[in-house]
Amino acid sequence: MTEKEFWVFLKKSLAQGRVPQVSGYVDSDDRLIHGAGQYFGGHSVLFDGHDKLAEDTIMEMGELILGYEITLRAKEAILMILAHHPSKKALRALATYNKKPDKGLEYTARFALEECEWWNE
Repeated sequence: MTEKEFWVFLKKSLAQGRVPQVSGYVDSDDRLIHGAGQYFGGHSVLFDGHDKLAEDTIMEMGELILGYEITLRAKEAILMILAHHPSKKALRALATYNKKPDKGLEYTARFALEECEWWNE
């Protein structure tokens, strides 16, 4: 999967229906609070059936986030999808990414891994 293929996949998936969500805004200089806000806002990419994706698709996304020529925006969206997939493959991909997350996605990566661990309990 390339980044372009990912965006086509995501656009098509979102057209089928989005997961209901609530979001808000907190004004703070605290990096952790800012990171949490960024993570919660990222839930907007979740579509109906995100938790039922085929494991080969999950593996492709896991490989894509490790690439150097993919945008942070795409990585953030992939992290959110992986975070909500109840599979060991998603968990492994997130654990691998967390070993060396991109600058600016450190909190998102950490929160995604923690959430995926909850889905895999």
